[in-house]
Amino acid sequence: MRIALACVTFLALGACEATNQVADTLARERAKSVVNTVVAQRFPGLNAAPITDCVIDAASAGEIIQIAGASVTGVTPETTQQVITIAQRPEAVQCIAQNSLTLLGG
Repeated sequence: MRIALACVTFLALGACEATNQVADTLARERAKSVVNTVVAQRFPGLNAAPITDCVIDAASAGEIIQIAGASVTGVTPETTQQVITIAQRPEAVQCIAQNSLTLLGG
């Protein structure tokens, strides 16, 4: 009986982990679309994708969820400011600089 309970518990935890992974992936994709829009508006002519990746990587889970929400409600000045604030963090600045050098062939 204990083995069966352990197996059911293990399967349930695995399903929860898979659900969390899907939710995280969906939130990150939505947030990326918002960040991409903000970067493209603020810096026309730049390839926004590498900058977007750096911003998303530097954001907390809560920030990603907030930004992802803007994909439904629309980008507000607060959303834009949040993206800019995250982009100014040391880890984001370093990532953006490294990606810029790569894009320039360095």
